[in-house]
Amino acid sequence: MEDIFVDNYLVKGDRYYTKEHEWVLVKNGYAEVGITDYAQKQLGDIVYVELPQEGQEFDAGDAMATLESVKNVAPVYAPVTGKVVKVNEELKEEPGLINDDPYDAGFIAVMEMYDPTEVEDLMSPQDYADYLREIVEEEKVEKEEQKEEEEELENYIEDLYERAEDEPPLDEEER
Repeated sequence: MEDIFVDNYLVKGDRYYTKEHEWVLVKNGYAEVGITDYAQKQLGDIVYVELPQEGQEFDAGDAMATLESVKNVAPVYAPVTGKVVKVNEELKEEPGLINDDPYDAGFIAVMEMYDPTEVEDLMSPQDYADYLREIVEEEKVEKEEQKEEEEELENYIEDLYERAEDEPPLDEEER
């Protein structure tokens, strides 16, 4: 499948996705795991990665890694059940690889899948793109509502100042 862009977020066409914004690339029965372009952009500059251990086992949905950015700390959830057979050691020295290339050089780990059919429960690229489109639209609505509220508050404050300028000062008895 072709890659898809939702706004300026890339959705690779050769992966499966979770609602928590992880991806899985299946290669010879193994699952390469990482976070999506949307997730890395929401986190901002990633400055530290706590990786899983090789040999560590996870059920789908378990927290398997932690990403720290200048804005946030976020878990990375195992999208499938299995055992970690490889971790991306480069992330220890260069955690920003996740920001630079979330779908390739910035992968988190490779897992041996205990049930390869489990990926069928994940979202296809098109389903994830549709899901992401909903999120992006909600964010736009929220930003617009926030902007309107800020404008209303500014107008209210300006009105208060204008009224205060029109009122005569209070004398000692009115205070």
